[in-house]
Amino acid sequence: MEVNVSTESIESVLKSEDKFRKNHEILFYRRQRDKAVSQYFTSYETFVLTDGGASLELCERDSQDRLSLQIRATQNGTIRVSIDELQLVKPRYQVSDVLVGELRYEPLRVEWKKEDCVCLTWGLGQYQLLAFFSPFKLEISCAGEEIVTLNPGNKLCFETLQDPASRSSSNSSEGDENCCGLWKETFRQFEDIKANGPSSVGLDLSLHGFNHTYGVPEHADTLLLKDTSVSEAYRLYNLDVFGYEINSRLGLYGSVPLLLAHKPERTAGVFWLNSSETLVDVKYNTEQNEDEDEPPGKKSRISPRTDVRWISESGTIDCFILLGPTPAQVFSQYAQLTGKCRCRLYNGCARNRPLLSYQALPPLFSLGNHQCRWNYEDEADVKAVDAGFDLHGIPYDVIWLDIEHTDGKRYFTWDSKRFPNPAELQHHLMKKKRKLVVISDPHIKMDPDWSIYCEAKKGGHFVKNREGFDFEGTCWPGESCYLDFSSSKTRLWYARQFSLSKYEGSTESLFVWNDMNEPSVFNGPEQTMPKDALHHGGWEHRELHNLYGFYQHMATFEGLLTRSGGTERPFILTRSFFAGSQRLGAIWTGDNVATWEYLKISIPMLLSLSLTGIQFCGADVGGFVQDPDPELLVRWYQAGALQPFFRAHSAKMTKRREPWLFGEEVTSAIRSAVQDRYCLLPYWYTLFHQAHTAALPPIRPLWVEFPKDTSTFAVENQYMIGGALLVCPVTDPGVTEVKVLLPGSNELWYDTNTSEVHKGARSLDVPVTLTTVLVFQRGGTVVPRRTACGSCTADLQHYTITLTVALDIKGKADGFLYLDDGHSFNYRDQMQFCLRRFSMQAGRLVNSCANDKGLFVSDDKVETVVILGLKSVKRKPKLKSGAKRTSVMFEFDKKRGVLTLSGLELEICKDWEIII
Repeated sequence: MEVNVSTESIESVLKSEDKFRKNHEILFYRRQRDKAVSQYFTSYETFVLTDGGASLELCERDSQDRLSLQIRATQNGTIRVSIDELQLVKPRYQVSDVLVGELRYEPLRVEWKKEDCVCLTWGLGQYQLLAFFSPFKLEISCAGEEIVTLNPGNKLCFETLQDPASRSSSNSSEGDENCCGLWKETFRQFEDIKANGPSSVGLDLSLHGFNHTYGVPEHADTLLLKDTSVSEAYRLYNLDVFGYEINSRLGLYGSVPLLLAHKPERTAGVFWLNSSETLVDVKYNTEQNEDEDEPPGKKSRISPRTDVRWISESGTIDCFILLGPTPAQVFSQYAQLTGKCRCRLYNGCARNRPLLSYQALPPLFSLGNHQCRWNYEDEADVKAVDAGFDLHGIPYDVIWLDIEHTDGKRYFTWDSKRFPNPAELQHHLMKKKRKLVVISDPHIKMDPDWSIYCEAKKGGHFVKNREGFDFEGTCWPGESCYLDFSSSKTRLWYARQFSLSKYEGSTESLFVWNDMNEPSVFNGPEQTMPKDALHHGGWEHRELHNLYGFYQHMATFEGLLTRSGGTERPFILTRSFFAGSQRLGAIWTGDNVATWEYLKISIPMLLSLSLTGIQFCGADVGGFVQDPDPELLVRWYQAGALQPFFRAHSAKMTKRREPWLFGEEVTSAIRSAVQDRYCLLPYWYTLFHQAHTAALPPIRPLWVEFPKDTSTFAVENQYMIGGALLVCPVTDPGVTEVKVLLPGSNELWYDTNTSEVHKGARSLDVPVTLTTVLVFQRGGTVVPRRTACGSCTADLQHYTITLTVALDIKGKADGFLYLDDGHSFNYRDQMQFCLRRFSMQAGRLVNSCANDKGLFVSDDKVETVVILGLKSVKRKPKLKSGAKRTSVMFEFDKKRGVLTLSGLELEICKDWEIII
């Protein structure tokens, strides 16, 4: 059966006030919150040191449940604390495929021991871990400074699995069990049967000296995490939430269980590796501590502390403490857990060069402008929109097709009336060096006459219901079955569907969009899959719910990788994600609404994602549903052009909103924003290289760059693009002035619109018009741009490069430019890349090689150098290349302090020096 949904039915299917659980309706969370503290204890007699760490046995004083505790320290400054049952009724689910490669652990050693505790250290002895025996807790400190305590409030909880046969001997009544959700619970009309009874786990932590925390996306909420002691906890449970509520802790499409804490002296992180439904409580404390050495009546010392409590429905406790101490080190520590890509074998060719890689390096085209709608009607419509961009001089790279392009919502097919010649359409776009993206959702239409459904059913590739039959749910095609991507066998089968021989009408310029992969089940509890559905290996869905979209993303990535024989970088956008999804491609923030509030909230949402490793991220420009007014559309394009993933998208119930449909003033403002984005792509691409090799997020909150400046810790309306550009998108209607914080008492900031210089550590009121985009370049940086942009990213190579050198208070500046072919893995396999460094010091601008392993020879040339912040020019600038010195054309604007050197034609890949 095929569902033909109207606008009204879409709204009723997708949006419902009471569809999603509140905290009080989540019974495992209630059980742990209502439970008295647990008294776990241990003893030195159970302590064992191994090559890989240390282990202890824990025992709960009342129930006598026994747990196994492992403590390990990695070589990069991370502590891993793992807890599991000691005597298992059956194995508990442990997350796989998220951690990449084998972790290398430091040997632990006992520094001292007492009757009630043991002190462990490792490496150079910088860090210490104290294990207290009764009651059990762990304290981690650095040079005597306590950083984090685990189980400070004795809230460690571990519901051990039970044999159903032993249930009859339990003293509790069936009514009490159901009320507590031990073996069965009901939500609305849905019943959830728990085969092995209650299985939740939980742990509390105290972060000492911290009162600013971030992360645990995805939520439509502030960048700085809120105190949840009198509100809803942060819920990590991937859900299809249409037009999600703003300022809510309800879980959205993806989950990254990583929390970051920051104070001026240190950044730390807590990574909770659990893929079942999880809730995170945060409580900020500013307690007054009496100092024993102070005389009576002396004011007590204020000591901030953040208490965090993690509660998960099932699985084990696998908790990583990232000790930093800098933001960059925390990013690296997390990326080394979840983001490191390994070398592979293709066509019998061994790749044995070690090359760290974290965030996937995207193909250059994917950093361009994307145009999407649910749905472009047919091939003629696609070609008309494509021509419209050329006619109005707006560059773009990719046009997208939603579900209506298929034959009756059967993915890997085409509607023969609307898209009778899909390969020809792709070749039409390829002639202009543009791409096509199509959607591929995880549900498969139940059609016995469709080969893919029949293959999947015969191969056992579908998720099962609790009775062991294929699970059936409804989504866009109507009755559907859902692929079990947790099975490597299913992922391989799915990957093969993307081969050019299998996917009729596809070409190598076709890329993919995974949607509805939370998974969305229209007739399921909370519009998702029942928790008692069964996956490969007999695991219940509750165990791995938050991994479902991650696994589809992985299978799609492998499909496109295999299609090219491992030579071309895939591009896949996914709505659902988990820790580690950064290795696979891009994400977006889902079904937002065309209002100013959603434009405003998109910034902290994307910053939260960036902090937690999901760095290729964006929000639907213009809002997915409802109709933006012209001013909002312009402001959203201006904001989107300053975000990593840049895609305009709209639902079919909205009015068409191509950029040229609102009059020339709007078209001109949008054109300008998009062209600026394309000219800045050399800088963006360099930032993604840094994300790929060093885990540095391309967009980052101000505090990441100014970690000691407390005025930046809660700022979420402006941010840094890399270390060089501060941006403040206009997110309010009708404004004529915007207040911008310029941090750093020793910093200089240059307005990129006027070249006017401003000192840091101040707020600035900046006049704005509809065309104003607020971007400030930080003194001490060099930013590369193209001099023009053409119609798509492939045209960029035809235009020269301009370097903007912004001097700091010492007259210095530094920056990088990364280049490769923009699409293949040759940068990795054949060292076909080029990394150049531009350094300004003592009146000399030097272009030098920043990585001599790179073999890529680029034809790119520097045409113009603009130096900001010069007070005077005492001599004619000269170019030094090899042994030759030549004069260069220049113009000096003394009033603005701007020196422009033009007509240079300097080869990027050769060393040279300009003497001012």
